[in-house]
Amino acid sequence: MALPEEFHEIAGRVNNWGRWGADDEIGTLNLITDEVVREAAACVRTGRRVPLALPLRQDGVQTGVMPGRVNPLHVMVQINQELFGPGTVACTDDAVTMGLQAGTHWDALPHVSHSGRIYNGRPAHTVTAHGGAEYSGIDKARHIVSRGVLLDVARARGVDRLPGGHAVTPEDLARAEEFGGVRVRAGDIVLVRTGQVQVYLAGDRHGYGYPSPGLSLRTPEWFHARDVAAVANDTLTFEIFPPESENLWLPVHALDLVEMGMLQGQNWNLEKLSTACGEEGRYAFLLSAMPEPFTGATGTPVAPVAVL
Repeated sequence: MALPEEFHEIAGRVNNWGRWGADDEIGTLNLITDEVVREAAACVRTGRRVPLALPLRQDGVQTGVMPGRVNPLHVMVQINQELFGPGTVACTDDAVTMGLQAGTHWDALPHVSHSGRIYNGRPAHTVTAHGGAEYSGIDKARHIVSRGVLLDVARARGVDRLPGGHAVTPEDLARAEEFGGVRVRAGDIVLVRTGQVQVYLAGDRHGYGYPSPGLSLRTPEWFHARDVAAVANDTLTFEIFPPESENLWLPVHALDLVEMGMLQGQNWNLEKLSTACGEEGRYAFLLSAMPEPFTGATGTPVAPVAVL
């Protein structure tokens, strides 16, 4: 089924192809300038550090809905092995098999395609079985450190968790700005809290994924207008699921990643950050969210830390 005209109209309004040149592979990460990082560092007042990653575990958030996206399988490959003879220092090593988007992660720009294209108009077939992504792989996003802004949509609406059918709108985002006394600006990494991760933390893996609140089809234009560098939230699918429009699957992914060239993150645990920001009375902070540099990968695990 062809993408509807509404989608293509929005795509035309948020498209960043060529904005940073024909050879660009990092999209809106270009907005994180040295000046942006210096200003982000000024957000650190107390040094309070808040980790935002879910534990990587075999009973993680994946339930098998996404083929091949397996939770981490952690095994010991040697235990207290005296490699250099009896009485020498003994070594213990681990190995892990997992989907790179299994837990708390970044989606790289070629994670999705539409109409045969990925970001900056490159052909989707440049992602191959053996080479991965020829362009815009997560390894190209060498450093992701900027000012982070928590838009606590749930708290701004007076609830602890948004209901499963709630599509987060630009009006929700603006209300969360007002609630937090913060203004999103160019180069920011925006974290959108819905409270949905509470469902997973309570032990309901299936309920966490479906039904889920998430970003609506209208939000990419809001992020584009603010020149946001990246967006992450506390849900499995990032956008509302089931989708707003019947049979229009993952349109926000396509607009953010393909058209805008904006990284997006999922399965971020924003619960402790919500508490910390409320206690500190401020919703902007230094955010370090360094990607694991898997060459040609379309996503990566990440262990983000907010520093207040």
